[in-house]
Amino acid sequence: MQQEYILHNDQFVAADQNILTARNRGFRYGDGIFESMRMSASKLNFAELHADRLQAGMGALKMDGGILFDEYFLKQKTSELCKKNRLKDNVRFRLSVYRDGDGLYTPDSNKSGYILEGSAMTDHGYELNKKGLIINVYDEITKPVNKLSNYKTSNSLLYVMAGLYKKQHRLDEAFILNQHGFLCESISSNVFVVYDKQIYTPALSEGCIAGVMRNIVMQTAKNNNISIIEAQINPEVLKEADEVFITNATTGIRWVMGYGKKRYFNEVTKSLSTLLNAL
Repeated sequence: MQQEYILHNDQFVAADQNILTARNRGFRYGDGIFESMRMSASKLNFAELHADRLQAGMGALKMDGGILFDEYFLKQKTSELCKKNRLKDNVRFRLSVYRDGDGLYTPDSNKSGYILEGSAMTDHGYELNKKGLIINVYDEITKPVNKLSNYKTSNSLLYVMAGLYKKQHRLDEAFILNQHGFLCESISSNVFVVYDKQIYTPALSEGCIAGVMRNIVMQTAKNNNISIIEAQINPEVLKEADEVFITNATTGIRWVMGYGKKRYFNEVTKSLSTLLNAL
């Protein structure tokens, strides 16, 4: 079996080798940020948007070195890792950036370190799921709305707890509410609701992740004269909506089939998925 590698601060390391100590701030305090990315046909998708969000997030966390994590860096490093691991065509990546300094809650320095992982994907393109998802709303813990809410930080316990709720109730996905009780996002995706011939998605001011695929889908819709509105969305609309779908950078668009006894269509979702793949 071929040895798999990761990239740790520009060095190839065996994927099963221990590289972090108990003093690592990402482990101790969740002091870091990450990006989930996808390569299709040996090309890193939307690299510029991923770089922009990562650099903005590092800036918000006051981490040094953000200027180095640009579009060129992402393309170069993902390509190097693919070559080392003999990965081709469709690959999922996770780039984790952590504050690499000593100290307790107050860090001694703001320098950063990174780990890049890659794994092969079996699907080709952003294939729309054949079987719709069954979802419910997780409301035991809500997401706070603040200046870090739009970034994928390493503080992910909310999503872990929502994931346990999903597993316990045998769901495909769980929707998360913000601190004010409005729709925010799902465990791993942004949320879109089709209601009364309009598409709605939680505004960034509602605390959702500023998803790269969210950005692409919204821009694609606007370019094709499809109305999308960023809004504050009451979860009660899920009982009346015509369609519901979720998006992220690795899987594209996935449609929701059911919420409780409610069942949804997927005509608008199919159209958007076709337009996405045409890109």
